[in-house]
Amino acid sequence: MLTQILQITANGLLLGGIYALNAMGLTLIFGVMEIINFAHGEFVMLAMYAAFFLAVSLGLDPYLSILIVAPLFFGLGLLFQRLMIQPLLEAQEIAQIFATVGLSIVLANAALFCFGADYHIVRPAYALESLDIFDVYLGYTRLFAFGAVCLVALALYLFMKKSYLGRAIRATAQNRVAAALMGVNVKRVYMVTTGLGLACVGVTGAVLSPVFSVFPSVGAQFGLIAFVVVVLGGMGNLAGAFFGGLIIGLVEAFSGFFLDPALKTVVYFVVFILILLVKPSGLFGSTTREVG
Repeated sequence: MLTQILQITANGLLLGGIYALNAMGLTLIFGVMEIINFAHGEFVMLAMYAAFFLAVSLGLDPYLSILIVAPLFFGLGLLFQRLMIQPLLEAQEIAQIFATVGLSIVLANAALFCFGADYHIVRPAYALESLDIFDVYLGYTRLFAFGAVCLVALALYLFMKKSYLGRAIRATAQNRVAAALMGVNVKRVYMVTTGLGLACVGVTGAVLSPVFSVFPSVGAQFGLIAFVVVVLGGMGNLAGAFFGGLIIGLVEAFSGFFLDPALKTVVYFVVFILILLVKPSGLFGSTTREVG
């Protein structure tokens, strides 16, 4: 029984790490600009397709495709910010919601038109192999994914804490007017923040491609999980998104084993609601806005 518990815990943590990175891109954009991107899941879907086509056309390993997909989505983030987010910054919240929801519908249906409704998955040579540690088996695909997630999370943390631009992002998140008065280029901060947020999405899509099948409506699944993780950890809190993702991964793994895999979504929503009843700001949320 102990071995089973350890196996479930390992599976939950490895999956939760992917959920964490997925949510970090979303919470970064919200924490700085206070705009909720309802097209987040569809961007994940596009990143999964990008990794899949790189694997099919160039034979590129999905984890090496991060080196292409992440910069590509950083550039996509700059375009997204300039064409959609920037005009909406001073708009009413309902306009922001409708715009990003509309974009999500457009992207999902464009993917359906261009790629069809078939399911695709990247199968690297080591897809069915695993690492055995005291009878606890860690699949190489999820293990590599978790390693990539930890490296990206660490790099993002150091960037936010140590670099001038990272400190400018945090200052803008706390008070954009005061940051501008101190010489911070707020528009540049917004561009970089959106680029970083979608770069995280690009990495997420690449590491998901050998673990989950990609199809046009898969974004709804990962978008929903990202929102749960972000609110659970505290809106705009990167550390909260990371640990919130691990928590959701564990809840999903244990509920799927002890109850029914079909009920795992219900279970983590129940946990989510119970936590918010006790702490409405989320596990790591506070009354002071802070990104990092």
